Amino acid sequence: MQGKRIVRPHERMFAGVANGLAAYFNIDPVLVRLGFVVLSLINGIGIAVYLILWLLLPSADSSAPDTRGHVQENLNEMQGAAERFLARVRDVVQQFAEQLRGTSHNNHQ
Repeated sequence: MQGKRIVRPHERMFAGVANGLAAYFNIDPVLVRLGFVVLSLINGIGIAVYLILWLLLPSADSSAPDTRGHVQENLNEMQGAAERFLARVRDVVQQFAEQLRGTSHNNHQ
C-alpha cells in the first residue's frame, strides 16, 4: 500500500505548492497561501520555504522516476517561470520608457 504523497497539482495559482500542501492536509489553499505571506512578512523565510518546496515537491504529472528527476524537472520549470517573468518586466519597462519618450517629446514641441 502506498502512502499519501504531496504533489503539486495542475490547478495552480503560481507553482502549485500551496494547493499541494492544502490537498495533503485537507485544508483550504488560501490558509496555506496566507501562511506563506505571513512568514514572508515576518522574517522573509516564507519565500525561501516556498522556493524549496517548489524545487522538491513533484508535479502531479511528473514522469521522473526518482527525486533527482523531479528536482531537474522542477528546476526547468522554475527557469521557464523566471524567464517569462523577466520578459514581462522587460516589456513593462520598455512600455514605460516609450511613454516617457512620448511625453518628453511632446513637452519639447
